[in-house]
Amino acid sequence: MSGRRQYKVGRVVSNKMQKSIVVAVDYLKPHPLYRKIIRKTNKFHAHDEENTCNIGDIVRIGETRPISKTKRWELIEIIKRGEEQ
Repeated sequence: MSGRRQYKVGRVVSNKMQKSIVVAVDYLKPHPLYRKIIRKTNKFHAHDEENTCNIGDIVRIGETRPISKTKRWELIEIIKRGEEQ
């Protein structure tokens, strides 16, 4: 284990929880048999201490210690504000 922190960039899809956001991270991967490039999406729950994020924001999240049952990521920065505010 390297001990280095992972970072991901994604789009906020939910901010209905207090101090929490759900971030969708898209990536491209070839189909295992047909090799066509397909888009995959993973959703991560992240800690947002000040409740600053809105739906549609592009954010950077980083790995952290477990904060709750599902939260293992925290908000690092808001890269771009979304259209919905």
